[in-house]
Amino acid sequence: MNKPRIASTGSSYGVDHLPRISHGRGSYLFDVDGNRYLDGSGGPAVYCLGHAHPEVNDAIREQNDRIAHAYRYLFSSDACDELTEVITERTGGHFSNAIYVSSGSEAVESCLKIALQYHAARGEMSRRRFISRRRSWHGNTLGALSVSDFKTRRDSFEGSLLDVSFVSSANAYRLPEGISPEGLVAYLADELEAEILRVGPEKVAAFIFEPVVGAAGGVVPAPSGYAEAIAAVCRKHGVLVIADEVMCGSGRVGTWRALEHDGVVPDIMSVAKGLAAGYLPLGAALYSDRVGETLVGAHGGAQTGHTFTGHTAACAAAVAVQKIIAREHLLPHVLERGARFQRELRAAFADVPEVGDIRGRGYFIGIEIVANPASKAPFATNLKVHADIGRRAFEAGLICYPCTGNVGGTAGDTVILAPPYNASEEELAEILSTLVRSVKDAVSFARRQEALA
Repeated sequence: MNKPRIASTGSSYGVDHLPRISHGRGSYLFDVDGNRYLDGSGGPAVYCLGHAHPEVNDAIREQNDRIAHAYRYLFSSDACDELTEVITERTGGHFSNAIYVSSGSEAVESCLKIALQYHAARGEMSRRRFISRRRSWHGNTLGALSVSDFKTRRDSFEGSLLDVSFVSSANAYRLPEGISPEGLVAYLADELEAEILRVGPEKVAAFIFEPVVGAAGGVVPAPSGYAEAIAAVCRKHGVLVIADEVMCGSGRVGTWRALEHDGVVPDIMSVAKGLAAGYLPLGAALYSDRVGETLVGAHGGAQTGHTFTGHTAACAAAVAVQKIIAREHLLPHVLERGARFQRELRAAFADVPEVGDIRGRGYFIGIEIVANPASKAPFATNLKVHADIGRRAFEAGLICYPCTGNVGGTAGDTVILAPPYNASEEELAEILSTLVRSVKDAVSFARRQEALA
């Protein structure tokens, strides 16, 4: 591979010298020097149909030929209405109300505002507080950042964030001290209820969580029964449930709603990344009819949105993406092939004890690297094992998503895989072989560095 041209530095993917992009085709990206990269993580779990899909590009082009953006306070549009119909159908009729925005962060911000407005519409202005979980990531706007527990991304903004309560993460690999796997769900539900009671049920607006934690934890699905248990606690105390499915939703885990796997329907949910698959920026805050009717009755509708809400071409792109996914039956494929891909990864890493955990759902898979498999102690932070894996993979032509901070906010090493839903068998095999080689080389290097210390 040619030496990449320097465009900027400081990539969290372990790549210090960013190559300049030329173009993408399917699951591959190409830089201006002719190097080819297999997109094994869909960037940050976005590009669920790969790149330059002709049908999506045609839909965007055709919409732009008519009009790119019709301002929502002046016009409705076919693209926006059709996308709402698609989402309503994909969510089993639970979410026919949508605010379309331009990012996942804005989608979460809108969800928080909808929750506050709902309680205001009911005359419960005391419900202003949110509860979230440790090791969570919900976005970069101040509200979304406030409900996120991602130390390195929060530190610069402390003092200007909302007052939010945090309860334990739902991580079966890293259990709270003294808690067994069998007792985890009950412990977490009790902890949530205790925090609601401590704050005062009349003060709590909503509990927000990722059904499958993404970057903050390295793909952490909640244990079986968790979502149902916490939803019951919230319903008991009049607290709304917000599911943040920006990263894990829109089919990434093999069902359109990630919580469909758990048999739970939230009051409000955010989606983004896979909705329009990165072809144009798009996110959405979705809310139930019960919430919607309350907002309409008191205020005429949701009091959130911005200039580009319901951007026409972005909605057209999303409609095309969702039609392709449905027509090609990609979600059942992702569900089945993702489970098999996890088994293949476990077999390939069977001789690497430092691979402590391989987890996930569908095409959303996390790999956690540990220094001590017995104690699950992470490697020293200065070794930056996650970044070394990302760099080695990138230089070998594979894009994965390395993360850190899943242990104590600053330590830990994880790698996320989130391939396109339509990736070929040959591409999955290439992801597997390149990643295995990169992880083994990075772990060996870390061990040598430990020996020299």
